[in-house]
Amino acid sequence: MEGTVVKGIAGFYYVKAGEQVYQCKARGLFKKDGIKVTVGDEVKIQLHEGSDALITEIKPRKNAFIRPPIVNVDCFAVVFAITQPQPNFAIIDRFLVMAEKSNLEIILCANKADLAEEAELQRVKDIYGGLYPLMLVSGKTGQGMDELKTWLKGKKCALAGPSGVGKSTILNALEPQVAAETGEISQKTKRGKHTTRHVEIFDTAFGAMLFDTPGFTSFEVLEADEEELAHLYPEMQDYLGQCRYDNCRHIKEPDCRIREAVTEGKINKSRYGSYVEQIKEIREKSKKW
Repeated sequence: MEGTVVKGIAGFYYVKAGEQVYQCKARGLFKKDGIKVTVGDEVKIQLHEGSDALITEIKPRKNAFIRPPIVNVDCFAVVFAITQPQPNFAIIDRFLVMAEKSNLEIILCANKADLAEEAELQRVKDIYGGLYPLMLVSGKTGQGMDELKTWLKGKKCALAGPSGVGKSTILNALEPQVAAETGEISQKTKRGKHTTRHVEIFDTAFGAMLFDTPGFTSFEVLEADEEELAHLYPEMQDYLGQCRYDNCRHIKEPDCRIREAVTEGKINKSRYGSYVEQIKEIREKSKKW
């Protein structure tokens, strides 16, 4: 029997096969070979009467992430709050780089649109409006949910983003019967409480499978190389190869077409700032090896 791993807790894995979810253990051989069953895995299971089922085979993965631990993702819905808390664009851009590196479809969900001022909405549109599908949504009021459902239909999609931006609230708005916890923003720190405790996939009535992942502020490791980073910023694509130096990193080099495009307003300064910080991080990481 074949199915999808939708949850893993305390050494047990829950596999959805057809309309049934089976509690499973993994073959000891996986551990011996250094293979960890991960949420999103397509697997074969063997049923045992009167005991847990057994995962006997893990099919090849199309992609895999360490933080959060998920595999076989079709798309990232990068969720952030337009306000309360204010968006951290550097963190958002890290998610986008990781999604680009894995060749995933990307959609930006700007949550709490009902609470935002027009200036806040415009700032987000100025940065991302021409780069990725951008949906202004509200998990509380339901604004934008029908459009989001249309985009997600038929896909395995991870709701990715910092803690406290409303991922669980959006999940509940998309699929009301899902008993996902939602947390309030701490009034003292204005940061989100970590409400989701484990990775889980939820089936939806509108034909999508949604990964709900624990809240976290960022990928802990930027898994991109210095020479490839500019290729993971779609707005830089038209200018690559136009710099004086073939190995230009677009930081301080003379006659850099990327930096000229920033000055001309063709590349957003916020996005370029994220790129520069990521280059610095990659270089720092390389010094440690």
